[in-house]
Amino acid sequence: MKFVILALGLLFGTAANATIMPKADLVVVKKSQYSLTLYSKGVALKRYWVALGPNPKGAKVREGDYKTPEGRYLLDYKKTDSNYYKAFHISYPSLADMKRAHQMGVNPGSQVLLHGQRKGSIMSDQTLQRSNWTNGCIALINADMDELWDSIEPGTPIEIRP
Repeated sequence: MKFVILALGLLFGTAANATIMPKADLVVVKKSQYSLTLYSKGVALKRYWVALGPNPKGAKVREGDYKTPEGRYLLDYKKTDSNYYKAFHISYPSLADMKRAHQMGVNPGSQVLLHGQRKGSIMSDQTLQRSNWTNGCIALINADMDELWDSIEPGTPIEIRP
């Protein structure tokens, strides 16, 4: 099998040492570990370091709280008109999120994304990923976002855990 992949890579001009990663069927974010792991059929494919918002502990409750939601959502579409280098929209808020926000008399917020770096950013990858710089989104460096872009199809579940 490895020979076939290598031969196809040579035939189509890809690097001989390129890894072909299967499509992910689940994305798991562990906020306390600043990690995002891709899974396929229950097997971890790859783990990435993420940045969150400046108030990462606890679940998102309202717009402007700088928290990342917690729960199970979908990466429902690829957002092509983002201010960030490639972005997936996360299906927040869920009905439960909207109900909780309504009971509290607040707006639950929206437009939570899994995205790369801000377009035009001059900060290094290391500097960005050491800080919680988003407004509650989940951010990766652009090279990692390129891998996710090719490994995730719209409709893939994302579990965001504390």
